[in-house]
Amino acid sequence: MVASKMLIPSITHFRPLTCAAAASASYPARLVPHPPDLLKWVKREGGFVHDAVKITQDTTYGLGLFASGEIPTSSDLIVLPNHVPLKFQSDKEDGAGSVLLHLSNQVPEELWAMKLGLKLLQERANVGSFWRPYINNLPETYSVPIFFAGEDIRNLQYAPLLYQVNKRCRFLLEFEQELKKALKNLKPSEHPFGGQDVDASSLGWAMSAVSSRAFRLYGKKLPDGTHSDIPMMLPLIDMCNHSFNPNARILQEQDAGNPKMLIKVVAERDIKQNDPLLLNYGCLSNDFFLLDYGFVIPSNPYDYIELKYDGAFMDAASMAAGVSSPNFSSPAPWQQQVLSQLKLDGEAPNLKVIVGGSELVEGRLLAALRVILSNDMESVQRCDLNILKSLSAEAPLGVANEVAAFRTLIALCVIALGHFPTKIMDDDSLLKQVVSISTKLAIQFRMQKKSVIIDVMRDLTKRVRLLLSRETTAA
Repeated sequence: MVASKMLIPSITHFRPLTCAAAASASYPARLVPHPPDLLKWVKREGGFVHDAVKITQDTTYGLGLFASGEIPTSSDLIVLPNHVPLKFQSDKEDGAGSVLLHLSNQVPEELWAMKLGLKLLQERANVGSFWRPYINNLPETYSVPIFFAGEDIRNLQYAPLLYQVNKRCRFLLEFEQELKKALKNLKPSEHPFGGQDVDASSLGWAMSAVSSRAFRLYGKKLPDGTHSDIPMMLPLIDMCNHSFNPNARILQEQDAGNPKMLIKVVAERDIKQNDPLLLNYGCLSNDFFLLDYGFVIPSNPYDYIELKYDGAFMDAASMAAGVSSPNFSSPAPWQQQVLSQLKLDGEAPNLKVIVGGSELVEGRLLAALRVILSNDMESVQRCDLNILKSLSAEAPLGVANEVAAFRTLIALCVIALGHFPTKIMDDDSLLKQVVSISTKLAIQFRMQKKSVIIDVMRDLTKRVRLLLSRETTAA
């Protein structure tokens, strides 16, 4: 069952934060009504901001950085000195620092944003924090699914994401209890949050702030000359919005005579007046964009559908595709050996496979289909496993085998599409109504997942037709 408790950020030193604003307002308010000017703060702290860089509200990108004039390629846009980024310093072993380190060690690595989130909460609770001007500019609320009402979590209609949302909600509720135990009866000097109450809502706000804004960059220099990988919140830089076709990028470099790193944003190409400053957050699926950033990318080329490799499920899809007597449930020993190599059988198998994304079909799934649908052991054993995994390797086990594999994949897509309770036309009609931001995001997310499936089906159908036409021509 999905954990649907509403996580409402609530550090009591500040005016109460509510998720109602995120559900109704076009853009979330910031922590204080009139926060300090970040541009001036960065410059005052020894940083650099290009004269044409401005903070602006935009209907497409929301609050972000824009160019008020022409900016030539390779220009420095923003430069932050080493002391400005907010990092988790784990070398403090006394008092509040020791307690914070103990708490961070209880956070699983996959939820790394919560570790830095603890530091963010500590600084937010500190009235005299160096980062106060930055923190006051942070959003009051976030449109990530842990803040969705239960109905909108269900509206996502996609089990893998529901699992991740449930997992994060459960972690926050459990971590709240661990945190309360750790903070009980502490001396004021040892309390990392200045004696203020921190609950699951506060933790959720902090984790969302970090996951949606932090960058993993070089940290300390290691004995072997490399640098550790460390999450950092980069004031002002984190107001650059996302694009797969960015016009800027982040660099780290050292000034001559200065051993400390400078963090820069540099123009990748000429930037025109009124253009937004855009960074590439990564080649991510919409699962990650929605979970961590709170938005969905239309026609995302890296979006995919996650399936479970299951013999009975594969048999059903293959029979629906017209394959007689498939044996996914009971592969021959030589086929089982290949499945083990693909980590789809044997000890500790990884049964999660994907369709869509940059590969169209995950190589492991494609190889498994080709192998199981083949009766020619010698041909399979002669074929390199990487060839079997490659979609560009056309019909390595023959045209009939390839057509059967593609048709089985199409049938898998039909079944996956049928698991969604609504159709794209239904979703499109719902979006034309007045709905909350979280409802809109949930509908957009599931529409994009369905579009991925349909696009894969179309592509594979074209491939089947091409194979059959070539076979007819050859005959």
